[in-house]
Amino acid sequence: MEIRLPQLAEGADSGTVANILVSAGDKVQKDQTVLEVENQKAVAPIPATSAGTISQIHVKPGDTVSVGQLLVTLSEEGGGSAGHVAVVSPSSPHPAPSPLSSPPEGGEGRVRGERVQGEGLSGFPPPASPSIRKMARELGVDLSKVPGSGNGGRITPEDVRRHLEHLQKGAAPAPKIDFTKWGSVTREPFTPMRQAIARAMEDSWKNIPHVTLFDEADVAPLQELIRKEGSSYEKEGLKLTLTGFVIRVLAQLLTKHLRFNSSLDEASREIVLKKYVHIGIAVDTEQGLIVPVLRDADKKSLRQISRLLQELAEKARSRKLTAEDLQGGTFTVSNQGGIGGGHFTPIIHRPEVAILGVGRSKKREGKEMLPLAVSFDHRVLDGADAARFTKELVEGLENFPEAEVKR
Repeated sequence: MEIRLPQLAEGADSGTVANILVSAGDKVQKDQTVLEVENQKAVAPIPATSAGTISQIHVKPGDTVSVGQLLVTLSEEGGGSAGHVAVVSPSSPHPAPSPLSSPPEGGEGRVRGERVQGEGLSGFPPPASPSIRKMARELGVDLSKVPGSGNGGRITPEDVRRHLEHLQKGAAPAPKIDFTKWGSVTREPFTPMRQAIARAMEDSWKNIPHVTLFDEADVAPLQELIRKEGSSYEKEGLKLTLTGFVIRVLAQLLTKHLRFNSSLDEASREIVLKKYVHIGIAVDTEQGLIVPVLRDADKKSLRQISRLLQELAEKARSRKLTAEDLQGGTFTVSNQGGIGGGHFTPIIHRPEVAILGVGRSKKREGKEMLPLAVSFDHRVLDGADAARFTKELVEGLENFPEAEVKR
């Protein structure tokens, strides 16, 4: 039996082998995790689809693997390993029929082992309609190098257009420099995690016209509430923090200021106004910045938010987040106050249209001022929108009802 890499998450067609938990000759049970693959800052377990013996491991830690790529060959109990292909879900051990034996969309049948024009390294054609494939052939575009923005990573005409514009601009390669000419150096790997962060930041910065609005809120009353009510939270193993207050106020604002909770569908030229509030929480870990999502924040009490914040942070730092934990965010909060610093300009997490940056509060003239920075996509939002939004955020923090803390 061949165990191949499944689709780890919507639009995710590759990952990095993080850990291999078995060796050739090992006997494994059905559903036992044989290796772990890291993708989008989450680690997905890949299970054995049946009991048997590991015949061969085709990858090693650090390898980049694509959907459909062969990972492990397993000899089943009472049978051989040849001819049976199983593509398993990292969240469900049940095998699915292999797409390797099926013709790609549009009827372009092929014999296993042959390559189709534009086919990725995984052995699968990129997800695109026959008309998009025809367009790509006529324009000489390799679809395997075009990031898809449609459902499931599907390639749209707009994706092809953007890719052509990028090729025409021609990004110049960075010059090769021998830094040892000026002194001694050490090198460390640009890890898959940092590469994922870099790609996301570059993509957002290049494609979204950022504007950042700065303000401050007097959080002295909130700090007093933390001193008064913090012990009741601690009895439940929780911690009452400024971050919890910020998310509680912010979640209610997002139900009113719908455009801050939206995404721009560039292909259809529509603004998608979401009726759910899923707030991404930037968490600093040893591996880098990870943004798990706190779902339905507008329906949660301050106590529930505090509990979820703690659970998500622990999962992020122990690398136990799933791909699902990192998807579906509508707005992001980056709080650097626990480390230091004041105002900063946070980069929007595409396809969201805004992000809130929170700095460290400072005492001033009998008040305790909390720096706030709202970066927004100027294609969707104007400065007046951001000014009204930030003004109400400040008012909500400065006038937080004490009764909510005790719920």
